[in-house]
Amino acid sequence: MSRVLVINAGSSSLKYQLLDPATGEVAAAGLVERIGEEGSTLRHTVGESVLRRAVPIPDAAEAFAQLSAAFAEAGPDLQAQPPVAVGHRVVHGGTRFSAATVIDDDVLATLEDLTPLAPLHNPANVVGIRAARAAFPELPQIAVFDTAFHRTLPPAAYTYAVPKQWREDYSVRRYGFHGTSHEYVSRRVQSLLGRDDVATVVLHLGNGCSACAVLDGQSIETSMGLTPLEGLVMGTRCGDIDPAIPFHLARVAGLSVADLDTALNKQSGLKGLAGDNDFRAVVELADAGDADAIAAIDVVVHRLIKYIGAYAAVMGRLDAIAFTGGIGEHNPALRAAVLSRLAVFGVAVDEAANAAPAAGERLVTGPGSRVSAYVIPTNEELQIARECVALLSR
Repeated sequence: MSRVLVINAGSSSLKYQLLDPATGEVAAAGLVERIGEEGSTLRHTVGESVLRRAVPIPDAAEAFAQLSAAFAEAGPDLQAQPPVAVGHRVVHGGTRFSAATVIDDDVLATLEDLTPLAPLHNPANVVGIRAARAAFPELPQIAVFDTAFHRTLPPAAYTYAVPKQWREDYSVRRYGFHGTSHEYVSRRVQSLLGRDDVATVVLHLGNGCSACAVLDGQSIETSMGLTPLEGLVMGTRCGDIDPAIPFHLARVAGLSVADLDTALNKQSGLKGLAGDNDFRAVVELADAGDADAIAAIDVVVHRLIKYIGAYAAVMGRLDAIAFTGGIGEHNPALRAAVLSRLAVFGVAVDEAANAAPAAGERLVTGPGSRVSAYVIPTNEELQIARECVALLSR
């Protein structure tokens, strides 16, 4: 059994899974929260058994020490059956990394050099990698990049119409994110349809949201850009806006660069429109007649329809739409609102299938629909584990 320990290290949290990439079986999963803060905790789950600890966890090194202790106490025994690799989710690979990569000192230094492209994410990823290398020095450590699936974007899609110096000296271009999710979901669509030549729009809808046009297995357009701020309406991120808005606000409201950064990344999106970044809460407000919440959902749906239509035109056809992420998987009303507006593409919603309280993969369009729409729970950890094993096999 070739298990992989998959790590997702954030600035104050550490998520992990030990899983078999061949079967998808999860042997253990856990979450360390509030690292470096008061009230830090660890939750380690093996089957139906859950180990919980409230212990001081001042840094990533201690987080990995607690992770190792949890495996030793509750299993599986990593000493008796060590994983074949530790796979790390890394948000930004820039132009330097276009596939899963074994981490050595040079790779780690390059990841640190990429910090300006993802100042909120890559530093935490690097800290997690350093701690994991210290905790498991005998195991291969492999970086799997959110940006890697989008390496196939054509120049016309990734190039911004900005000064050449920006593009060449400062790496200003579209990179795209949520790549492991888009790859996993689009591969599942191919499998469900039983063919590889599929034109799919994948909608990853959670607190962060992105759309991706996947043509015959390759990403050819995606909504996020240099950073995850561009594109769809998100929990606290604005998505697409006129780029002159920050200049206008700097002039008329005296906002600084830091003010604007905070406002557009943390105070916009659903929170800016309806006062709450949780889509479930916004839906509850809308159902109660709140005008701002109703308008917010209208904006979200409009943006999604616009992207689907544009991506269908870019691909030259549309065979499938896939909804994933917390919102995409669990909000039938949003799916119905989007799909009902796509009759021009021959989309016919199966209202009963879409509304059914089902879990797992499911088709939500009827037999007469020219486009198949699916709900597909994403599995980024499994995708990361598979990429790790594929790299080791090469």
